[in-house]
Amino acid sequence: MEPVAIGLDFATSTVRARCVTAAGATLATASAPLPAPEHPEPGHREQNATAWWPSARRALGTALGELPAGTPVAGLAITATSGTVVAVDSAGSPVGPALMYDDSRQAAAARDGWAADEARWRALGVQPSVLSTVGRLSWLARHHRNAARLCHTADLIGWYLCGQPVAADWSHTLKAGYDSSRGEWAEATLAAADVPLTLLPEVRAPTTAVGTVSANAAAETGLPAGCPVLLGMSDGCTAQLATGAAAPGQFVSVLGTTLVVKGVSDRLLPDPTGAVYSHRHPDGLWLPGGASNTGGEALASVPRDRLAALDSAAAEHGPASVVSYPLRRNGERFPFVAPKAEGFTLGEPRDEVDSYRAALEGVAFCERLALEHLRGLGLEVTAPLLTAGGGNRSEAWLRIRADVLGMPLRVAGDADSSFGAALLAASGTLHPGLAEATAAMVRPGRVVEPSGTRLEDSYQRFRAELSRRGWLGPSDRARKH
Repeated sequence: MEPVAIGLDFATSTVRARCVTAAGATLATASAPLPAPEHPEPGHREQNATAWWPSARRALGTALGELPAGTPVAGLAITATSGTVVAVDSAGSPVGPALMYDDSRQAAAARDGWAADEARWRALGVQPSVLSTVGRLSWLARHHRNAARLCHTADLIGWYLCGQPVAADWSHTLKAGYDSSRGEWAEATLAAADVPLTLLPEVRAPTTAVGTVSANAAAETGLPAGCPVLLGMSDGCTAQLATGAAAPGQFVSVLGTTLVVKGVSDRLLPDPTGAVYSHRHPDGLWLPGGASNTGGEALASVPRDRLAALDSAAAEHGPASVVSYPLRRNGERFPFVAPKAEGFTLGEPRDEVDSYRAALEGVAFCERLALEHLRGLGLEVTAPLLTAGGGNRSEAWLRIRADVLGMPLRVAGDADSSFGAALLAASGTLHPGLAEATAAMVRPGRVVEPSGTRLEDSYQRFRAELSRRGWLGPSDRARKH
Protein backbone atom coordinates (compact mmCIF):
# COMPACT_ATOMS: atom_id res chain seq x y z
CA MET A 1 0.00 0.00 0.00
CA GLU A 2 1.22 3.48 -0.85
CA PRO A 3 1.88 5.68 2.18
CA VAL A 4 0.09 9.01 2.36
CA ALA A 5 0.71 12.46 3.78
CA ILE A 6 -2.28 14.20 5.33
CA GLY A 7 -3.17 17.87 5.15
CA LEU A 8 -5.70 19.06 7.74
CA ASP A 9 -7.25 22.38 6.76
CA PHE A 10 -9.28 24.57 9.15
CA ALA A 11 -11.34 27.11 7.22
CA THR A 12 -14.02 29.33 8.75
CA SER A 13 -16.90 26.89 8.34
CA THR A 14 -15.31 23.50 7.71
CA VAL A 15 -12.39 21.23 8.49
CA ARG A 16 -11.03 19.22 5.57
CA ALA A 17 -8.66 16.25 5.65
CA ARG A 18 -6.83 15.23 2.47
CA CYS A 19 -4.73 12.07 2.05
CA VAL A 20 -2.13 12.38 -0.74
CA THR A 21 0.47 9.95 -2.10
CA ALA A 22 4.11 10.70 -2.84
CA ALA A 23 3.16 11.16 -6.50
CA GLY A 24 0.47 13.73 -5.66
CA ALA A 25 -2.60 11.52 -6.08
CA THR A 26 -5.42 12.29 -3.66
CA LEU A 27 -6.71 8.98 -2.31
CA ALA A 28 -9.29 10.36 0.11
CA THR A 29 -10.83 13.61 1.31
CA ALA A 30 -13.45 14.36 3.90
CA SER A 31 -14.80 17.42 5.65
CA ALA A 32 -16.76 18.24 8.78
CA PRO A 33 -18.61 21.44 9.62
CA LEU A 34 -17.58 24.04 12.17
CA PRO A 35 -20.06 26.24 14.03
CA ALA A 36 -20.90 29.53 12.40
CA PRO A 37 -19.03 32.50 13.91
CA GLU A 38 -21.04 34.67 16.28
CA HIS A 39 -21.13 38.47 16.49
CA PRO A 40 -21.89 39.38 20.11
CA GLU A 41 -20.95 43.04 19.56
CA PRO A 42 -19.98 45.22 16.58
CA GLY A 43 -16.47 44.33 15.46
CA HIS A 44 -16.47 41.09 17.46
CA ARG A 45 -16.39 37.71 15.70
CA GLU A 46 -16.10 34.58 17.79
CA GLN A 47 -16.23 30.82 17.30
CA ASN A 48 -16.77 27.97 19.74
CA ALA A 49 -13.26 26.50 19.87
CA THR A 50 -14.45 23.39 21.74
CA ALA A 51 -15.90 22.27 18.37
CA TRP A 52 -12.51 22.26 16.61
CA TRP A 53 -11.25 18.90 17.84
CA PRO A 54 -14.53 16.96 17.37
CA SER A 55 -14.73 18.27 13.79
CA ALA A 56 -11.08 17.37 13.15
CA ARG A 57 -11.67 13.86 14.52
CA ARG A 58 -14.68 13.42 12.27
CA ALA A 59 -12.90 14.65 9.11
CA LEU A 60 -9.84 12.52 9.78
CA GLY A 61 -11.84 9.43 10.67
CA THR A 62 -13.98 9.68 7.55
CA ALA A 63 -11.01 10.26 5.23
CA LEU A 64 -8.94 7.46 6.75
CA GLY A 65 -11.97 5.18 6.52
CA GLU A 66 -11.84 5.54 2.73
CA LEU A 67 -8.30 4.13 2.61
CA PRO A 68 -7.39 0.45 2.66
CA ALA A 69 -6.90 -0.76 6.22
CA GLY A 70 -3.33 -0.39 7.37
CA THR A 71 -2.39 2.35 4.87
CA PRO A 72 0.83 3.93 6.22
CA VAL A 73 0.60 7.62 7.16
CA ALA A 74 3.97 9.31 6.71
CA GLY A 75 3.01 12.53 8.42
CA LEU A 76 0.33 15.15 9.03
CA ALA A 77 0.44 18.96 8.90
CA ILE A 78 -2.19 21.55 9.80
CA THR A 79 -3.17 24.76 8.05
CA ALA A 80 -5.69 27.30 9.32
CA THR A 81 -6.92 30.84 8.92
CA SER A 82 -4.18 33.20 10.01
CA GLY A 83 -4.94 35.11 13.20
CA THR A 84 -7.66 33.02 14.87
CA VAL A 85 -6.62 32.63 18.52
CA VAL A 86 -7.98 31.23 21.78
CA ALA A 87 -6.99 31.14 25.46
CA VAL A 88 -6.68 27.68 27.01
CA ASP A 89 -5.99 26.14 30.42
CA SER A 90 -3.14 23.79 31.32
CA ALA A 91 -5.01 20.84 29.79
CA GLY A 92 -5.52 22.65 26.50
CA SER A 93 -9.23 23.24 27.07
CA PRO A 94 -10.53 26.61 25.79
CA VAL A 95 -11.51 28.97 28.59
CA GLY A 96 -13.61 31.09 26.26
CA PRO A 97 -14.51 31.46 22.59
CA ALA A 98 -11.87 31.82 19.91
CA LEU A 99 -11.42 35.29 18.41
CA MET A 100 -11.60 34.95 14.64
CA TYR A 101 -9.05 36.32 12.18
CA ASP A 102 -11.35 39.24 11.32
CA ASP A 103 -12.31 40.17 14.88
CA SER A 104 -11.34 43.82 15.23
CA ARG A 105 -11.41 44.35 19.01
CA GLN A 106 -8.35 45.91 20.60
CA ALA A 107 -7.10 47.30 17.28
CA ALA A 108 -5.51 50.14 19.25
CA ALA A 109 -3.35 47.62 21.14
CA ALA A 110 -2.03 46.27 17.84
CA ARG A 111 -1.15 49.80 16.69
CA ASP A 112 0.58 50.51 20.02
CA GLY A 113 2.60 47.33 19.64
CA TRP A 114 3.64 48.22 16.11
CA ALA A 115 4.69 51.71 17.19
CA ALA A 116 6.81 50.27 20.03
CA ASP A 117 8.90 48.33 17.52
CA GLU A 118 8.36 50.44 14.42
CA ALA A 119 11.90 50.16 13.03
CA ARG A 120 11.77 46.36 13.23
CA TRP A 121 8.44 46.09 11.42
CA ARG A 122 9.26 48.70 8.79
CA ALA A 123 12.41 46.74 7.92
CA LEU A 124 10.17 43.74 7.26
CA GLY A 125 7.59 45.73 5.31
CA VAL A 126 5.01 45.08 8.02
CA GLN A 127 2.40 47.77 8.60
CA PRO A 128 0.14 48.15 11.69
CA SER A 129 -2.75 46.33 10.02
CA VAL A 130 -0.61 43.21 9.53
CA LEU A 131 -0.14 42.81 13.28
CA SER A 132 -3.90 42.50 13.79
CA THR A 133 -3.63 39.36 15.93
CA VAL A 134 -1.64 41.24 18.58
CA GLY A 135 -4.82 43.10 19.55
CA ARG A 136 -6.78 39.88 19.91
CA LEU A 137 -4.02 38.34 22.04
CA SER A 138 -4.09 41.47 24.21
CA TRP A 139 -7.82 41.11 24.77
CA LEU A 140 -7.51 37.41 25.63
CA ALA A 141 -4.65 38.03 28.08
CA ARG A 142 -6.62 40.75 29.86
CA HIS A 143 -9.92 38.86 30.03
CA HIS A 144 -8.56 35.40 30.87
CA ARG A 145 -6.02 36.07 33.62
CA ASN A 146 -5.87 32.38 34.55
CA ALA A 147 -5.13 31.14 31.03
CA ALA A 148 -2.09 28.89 30.70
CA ARG A 149 -1.48 29.61 27.02
CA LEU A 150 -2.68 31.58 24.01
CA CYS A 151 -3.00 29.31 20.98
CA HIS A 152 -3.55 29.56 17.27
CA THR A 153 -5.85 26.95 15.77
CA ALA A 154 -3.00 24.93 14.30
CA ASP A 155 -0.89 24.62 17.46
CA LEU A 156 -3.92 23.77 19.60
CA ILE A 157 -4.91 20.92 17.27
CA GLY A 158 -1.26 19.82 17.26
CA TRP A 159 -1.47 19.71 21.07
CA TYR A 160 -4.55 17.45 20.89
CA LEU A 161 -2.90 15.16 18.34
CA CYS A 162 0.34 14.76 20.29
CA GLY A 163 -1.18 14.77 23.78
CA GLN A 164 1.07 17.63 24.92
CA PRO A 165 1.77 21.27 23.99
CA VAL A 166 3.65 21.71 20.73
CA ALA A 167 5.50 24.58 19.07
CA ALA A 168 3.77 26.96 16.67
CA ASP A 169 5.04 27.70 13.17
CA TRP A 170 6.39 31.06 12.03
CA SER A 171 3.65 31.49 9.43
CA HIS A 172 0.59 31.38 11.70
CA THR A 173 2.42 33.60 14.21
CA LEU A 174 3.49 36.39 11.83
CA LYS A 175 0.49 38.60 12.61
CA ALA A 176 0.86 37.83 16.32
CA GLY A 177 4.21 39.62 16.58
CA TYR A 178 6.74 36.92 15.71
CA ASP A 179 9.77 38.16 13.76
CA SER A 180 10.90 35.23 11.63
CA SER A 181 13.91 37.16 10.29
CA ARG A 182 15.40 37.20 13.80
CA GLY A 183 13.73 34.03 15.05
CA GLU A 184 12.11 35.65 18.07
CA TRP A 185 8.94 37.14 19.49
CA ALA A 186 9.11 40.93 19.32
CA GLU A 187 9.18 41.71 23.04
CA ALA A 188 8.61 45.46 22.77
CA THR A 189 5.63 44.94 20.45
CA LEU A 190 3.95 42.48 22.81
CA ALA A 191 4.82 44.39 25.99
CA ALA A 192 3.18 47.52 24.60
CA ALA A 193 0.02 45.47 23.98
CA ASP A 194 0.20 43.87 27.44
CA VAL A 195 0.71 40.34 26.08
CA PRO A 196 2.95 38.25 28.43
CA LEU A 197 5.57 36.23 26.57
CA THR A 198 4.96 33.40 29.05
CA LEU A 199 1.57 32.78 27.40
CA LEU A 200 3.04 32.35 23.93
CA PRO A 201 4.36 29.15 22.37
CA GLU A 202 7.81 28.29 21.14
CA VAL A 203 8.03 28.92 17.39
CA ARG A 204 9.74 26.71 14.83
CA ALA A 205 9.99 26.50 11.04
CA PRO A 206 7.16 24.92 9.03
CA THR A 207 7.80 21.23 8.22
CA THR A 208 9.50 20.76 11.63
CA ALA A 209 8.38 17.53 13.30
CA VAL A 210 7.05 18.55 16.73
CA GLY A 211 5.67 15.28 18.03
CA THR A 212 3.80 12.12 17.16
CA VAL A 213 0.17 11.08 17.36
CA SER A 214 -0.63 9.83 20.85
CA ALA A 215 -2.42 6.57 21.59
CA ASN A 216 -5.53 8.49 22.68
CA ALA A 217 -5.61 10.63 19.53
CA ALA A 218 -5.04 7.53 17.41
CA ALA A 219 -8.05 5.86 18.99
CA GLU A 220 -10.20 8.94 18.37
CA THR A 221 -9.16 9.65 14.77
CA GLY A 222 -8.01 6.38 13.18
CA LEU A 223 -4.50 7.78 12.69
CA PRO A 224 -1.68 5.37 13.48
CA ALA A 225 -0.09 6.00 16.88
CA GLY A 226 3.39 7.40 16.43
CA CYS A 227 2.57 9.17 13.15
CA PRO A 228 4.73 12.33 12.87
CA VAL A 229 3.01 15.69 13.28
CA LEU A 230 4.78 18.42 11.28
CA LEU A 231 4.26 22.15 11.51
CA GLY A 232 2.18 23.68 8.73
CA MET A 233 1.58 27.23 7.49
CA SER A 234 -1.35 29.63 7.28
CA ASP A 235 -3.97 28.82 4.64
CA GLY A 236 -2.89 31.56 2.24
CA CYS A 237 0.63 30.14 2.18
CA THR A 238 -0.46 26.52 1.76
CA ALA A 239 -2.78 27.50 -1.11
CA GLN A 240 0.22 29.19 -2.74
CA LEU A 241 2.41 26.11 -2.27
CA ALA A 242 -0.31 23.92 -3.76
CA THR A 243 0.00 25.72 -7.11
CA GLY A 244 3.67 24.73 -7.38
CA ALA A 245 5.06 28.22 -6.70
CA ALA A 246 8.20 27.11 -4.91
CA ALA A 247 11.20 28.69 -6.68
CA PRO A 248 12.29 32.36 -6.62
CA GLY A 249 10.44 34.37 -9.28
CA GLN A 250 7.37 32.12 -9.31
CA PHE A 251 4.17 34.00 -8.44
CA VAL A 252 0.58 32.89 -8.13
CA SER A 253 -2.53 35.00 -8.52
CA VAL A 254 -5.52 33.66 -6.59
CA LEU A 255 -8.74 35.17 -7.91
CA GLY A 256 -11.51 34.41 -5.45
CA THR A 257 -13.70 36.93 -3.64
CA THR A 258 -10.56 39.07 -3.50
CA LEU A 259 -7.42 39.09 -5.64
CA VAL A 260 -4.35 37.73 -3.85
CA VAL A 261 -0.92 37.79 -5.50
CA LYS A 262 1.90 35.92 -3.73
CA GLY A 263 5.26 34.60 -4.81
CA VAL A 264 8.73 33.44 -3.85
CA SER A 265 11.89 35.51 -3.45
CA ASP A 266 15.40 34.70 -2.29
CA ARG A 267 15.59 38.15 -0.65
CA LEU A 268 13.47 40.11 1.77
CA LEU A 269 12.55 43.35 -0.01
CA PRO A 270 10.48 45.63 2.24
CA ASP A 271 7.73 47.73 0.71
CA PRO A 272 7.69 51.27 2.12
CA THR A 273 4.07 51.72 0.98
CA GLY A 274 2.88 48.81 3.14
CA ALA A 275 1.05 47.09 0.29
CA VAL A 276 3.34 44.02 0.34
CA TYR A 277 4.55 41.99 3.29
CA SER A 278 6.34 38.65 3.44
CA HIS A 279 5.84 35.33 5.14
CA ARG A 280 8.96 33.21 5.46
CA HIS A 281 9.35 30.02 3.42
CA PRO A 282 10.26 26.84 5.35
CA ASP A 283 13.61 26.77 3.52
CA GLY A 284 14.48 30.35 4.47
CA LEU A 285 13.19 32.00 1.28
CA TRP A 286 10.55 34.74 1.46
CA LEU A 287 6.92 34.75 0.28
CA PRO A 288 6.04 38.36 -0.62
CA GLY A 289 2.53 39.32 -1.65
CA GLY A 290 -0.63 41.17 -0.90
CA ALA A 291 -4.41 41.01 -1.12
CA SER A 292 -6.64 43.47 -2.94
CA ASN A 293 -10.11 44.43 -1.77
CA THR A 294 -11.44 43.75 -5.25
CA GLY A 295 -11.61 40.50 -7.19
CA GLY A 296 -14.50 38.15 -7.77
CA GLU A 297 -16.57 40.39 -5.52
CA ALA A 298 -16.70 42.77 -8.50
CA LEU A 299 -19.38 40.44 -9.92
CA ALA A 300 -21.37 40.11 -6.69
CA SER A 301 -24.39 41.95 -8.10
CA VAL A 302 -24.60 39.74 -11.20
CA PRO A 303 -27.29 37.03 -10.88
CA ARG A 304 -25.60 33.62 -10.80
CA ASP A 305 -27.85 32.31 -13.54
CA ARG A 306 -26.59 35.11 -15.82
CA LEU A 307 -22.86 34.52 -15.36
CA ALA A 308 -22.39 31.87 -18.07
CA ALA A 309 -24.27 33.87 -20.71
CA LEU A 310 -22.48 37.11 -19.85
CA ASP A 311 -19.14 35.35 -19.84
CA SER A 312 -19.73 34.00 -23.33
CA ALA A 313 -20.93 37.38 -24.58
CA ALA A 314 -17.94 39.16 -23.00
CA ALA A 315 -15.54 36.85 -24.83
CA GLU A 316 -17.11 37.88 -28.16
CA HIS A 317 -17.53 41.53 -27.24
CA GLY A 318 -13.94 42.76 -27.48
CA PRO A 319 -12.50 45.52 -25.26
CA ALA A 320 -15.00 47.44 -23.12
CA SER A 321 -15.86 50.98 -24.14
CA VAL A 322 -15.37 52.18 -20.55
CA VAL A 323 -12.68 51.81 -17.89
CA SER A 324 -13.72 50.45 -14.50
CA TYR A 325 -12.15 50.04 -11.08
CA PRO A 326 -14.76 47.61 -9.69
CA LEU A 327 -14.16 48.16 -5.97
CA ARG A 328 -17.38 47.44 -4.07
CA ARG A 329 -16.25 48.69 -0.67
CA ASN A 330 -14.29 51.68 0.59
CA GLY A 331 -10.54 51.34 0.92
CA GLU A 332 -7.77 49.48 -0.90
CA ARG A 333 -4.76 47.64 0.54
CA PHE A 334 -3.02 46.19 -2.54
CA PRO A 335 -1.52 46.94 -5.06
CA PHE A 336 -1.68 50.37 -3.42
CA VAL A 337 -2.74 51.51 0.03
CA ALA A 338 -5.58 54.02 0.00
CA PRO A 339 -8.05 53.82 2.92
CA LYS A 340 -10.46 56.19 1.16
CA ALA A 341 -10.35 54.57 -2.28
CA GLU A 342 -13.68 53.87 -3.97
CA GLY A 343 -14.70 52.26 -7.21
CA PHE A 344 -15.26 54.24 -10.40
CA THR A 345 -16.23 53.89 -14.04
CA LEU A 346 -14.94 56.28 -16.69
CA GLY A 347 -17.75 56.66 -19.19
CA GLU A 348 -21.19 55.11 -19.54
CA PRO A 349 -21.38 51.40 -20.46
CA ARG A 350 -23.29 50.70 -23.65
CA ASP A 351 -25.14 47.74 -22.19
CA GLU A 352 -25.01 44.93 -19.63
CA VAL A 353 -22.32 43.03 -21.52
CA ASP A 354 -20.14 46.12 -21.86
CA SER A 355 -20.44 46.74 -18.11
CA TYR A 356 -19.63 43.11 -17.30
CA ARG A 357 -16.61 43.10 -19.59
CA ALA A 358 -15.34 46.34 -18.01
CA ALA A 359 -15.48 44.72 -14.55
CA LEU A 360 -13.41 41.75 -15.77
CA GLU A 361 -10.88 44.11 -17.32
CA GLY A 362 -10.76 46.27 -14.18
CA VAL A 363 -9.72 43.36 -11.96
CA ALA A 364 -7.10 42.39 -14.56
CA PHE A 365 -5.79 45.98 -14.47
CA CYS A 366 -5.36 45.65 -10.68
CA GLU A 367 -3.52 42.37 -11.26
CA ARG A 368 -1.11 44.00 -13.72
CA LEU A 369 -0.55 46.94 -11.40
CA ALA A 370 0.24 44.44 -8.63
CA LEU A 371 2.92 42.73 -10.73
CA GLU A 372 4.37 46.10 -11.70
CA HIS A 373 4.48 47.10 -8.04
CA LEU A 374 6.25 43.86 -7.11
CA ARG A 375 8.80 44.29 -9.89
CA GLY A 376 9.32 47.90 -8.80
CA LEU A 377 10.42 46.63 -5.39
CA GLY A 378 13.13 44.61 -7.13
CA LEU A 379 11.30 41.29 -7.11
CA GLU A 380 11.68 38.92 -10.04
CA VAL A 381 8.38 37.76 -11.56
CA THR A 382 8.79 34.99 -14.13
CA ALA A 383 6.35 33.63 -16.69
CA PRO A 384 3.98 31.91 -16.69
CA LEU A 385 1.96 33.42 -13.86
CA LEU A 386 0.32 30.63 -11.89
CA THR A 387 -3.36 31.17 -11.22
CA ALA A 388 -5.91 29.62 -8.90
CA GLY A 389 -9.32 30.42 -7.45
CA GLY A 390 -12.93 30.52 -8.60
CA GLY A 391 -12.18 33.19 -11.19
CA ASN A 392 -10.48 30.50 -13.28
CA ARG A 393 -13.91 29.10 -14.13
CA SER A 394 -14.34 32.06 -16.48
CA GLU A 395 -12.55 31.37 -19.76
CA ALA A 396 -13.19 34.95 -20.87
CA TRP A 397 -11.55 36.28 -17.73
CA LEU A 398 -8.49 34.07 -18.21
CA ARG A 399 -8.06 35.42 -21.76
CA ILE A 400 -8.55 39.01 -20.67
CA ARG A 401 -6.04 38.64 -17.85
CA ALA A 402 -3.43 37.08 -20.16
CA ASP A 403 -3.91 39.96 -22.62
CA VAL A 404 -3.70 42.66 -19.94
CA LEU A 405 -0.64 41.10 -18.32
CA GLY A 406 1.02 40.29 -21.64
CA MET A 407 2.12 36.95 -20.27
CA PRO A 408 0.77 33.38 -20.21
CA LEU A 409 -1.19 32.04 -17.26
CA ARG A 410 -0.80 28.49 -15.99
CA VAL A 411 -4.07 27.31 -14.45
CA ALA A 412 -3.27 25.36 -11.29
CA GLY A 413 -4.88 21.96 -11.21
CA ASP A 414 -5.48 21.40 -7.48
CA ALA A 415 -4.63 24.58 -5.64
CA ASP A 416 -6.33 23.75 -2.37
CA SER A 417 -4.88 24.68 1.02
CA SER A 418 -5.41 21.13 2.31
CA PHE A 419 -3.21 19.90 -0.58
CA GLY A 420 -0.59 22.49 0.36
CA ALA A 421 -0.64 21.21 3.94
CA ALA A 422 -0.14 17.68 2.59
CA LEU A 423 2.95 18.94 0.74
CA LEU A 424 4.36 20.17 4.04
CA ALA A 425 3.50 16.86 5.68
CA ALA A 426 5.36 15.03 2.88
CA SER A 427 8.49 17.15 3.38
CA GLY A 428 11.10 15.12 5.18
CA THR A 429 8.81 12.09 5.24
CA LEU A 430 7.78 11.00 1.74
CA HIS A 431 10.34 13.36 0.16
CA PRO A 432 13.67 14.84 1.33
CA GLY A 433 12.26 18.35 1.52
CA LEU A 434 9.59 20.78 0.31
CA ALA A 435 11.23 21.45 -3.06
CA GLU A 436 11.30 17.74 -3.85
CA ALA A 437 7.75 17.26 -2.58
CA THR A 438 6.47 20.11 -4.76
CA ALA A 439 8.28 18.81 -7.86
CA ALA A 440 6.91 15.29 -7.40
CA MET A 441 3.36 16.01 -6.19
CA VAL A 442 2.10 19.17 -7.93
CA ARG A 443 0.72 18.51 -11.39
CA PRO A 444 1.15 21.35 -13.91
CA GLY A 445 -2.07 22.72 -15.33
CA ARG A 446 -2.93 24.04 -18.77
CA VAL A 447 -1.47 27.27 -20.12
CA VAL A 448 -3.57 30.20 -21.39
CA GLU A 449 -1.63 32.36 -23.84
CA PRO A 450 -2.35 36.05 -24.61
CA SER A 451 -4.56 36.43 -27.67
CA GLY A 452 -3.10 39.77 -28.74
CA THR A 453 -6.21 41.84 -27.97
CA ARG A 454 -5.09 45.43 -27.36
CA LEU A 455 -6.01 46.73 -23.91
CA GLU A 456 -3.02 49.00 -23.33
CA ASP A 457 -4.89 52.28 -23.84
CA SER A 458 -7.56 51.28 -21.32
CA TYR A 459 -4.94 50.21 -18.81
CA GLN A 460 -3.09 53.52 -19.08
CA ARG A 461 -6.38 55.40 -18.57
CA PHE A 462 -6.92 53.26 -15.46
CA ARG A 463 -3.46 54.12 -14.10
CA ALA A 464 -3.87 57.80 -14.93
CA GLU A 465 -7.16 57.99 -13.02
CA LEU A 466 -5.65 56.30 -9.95
CA SER A 467 -2.82 58.84 -10.08
CA ARG A 468 -5.21 61.75 -10.53
CA ARG A 469 -7.07 60.68 -7.40
CA GLY A 470 -3.80 60.52 -5.46
CA TRP A 471 -3.94 56.81 -4.72
CA LEU A 472 -0.66 55.76 -6.35
CA GLY A 473 2.60 56.52 -4.56
CA PRO A 474 5.42 58.42 -6.30
CA SER A 475 7.23 55.23 -7.36
CA ASP A 476 4.04 53.74 -8.79
CA ARG A 477 3.16 56.94 -10.63
CA ALA A 478 6.60 56.96 -12.24
CA ARG A 479 6.19 53.37 -13.45
CA LYS A 480 4.37 53.76 -16.75
CA HIS A 481 4.90 50.26 -18.09
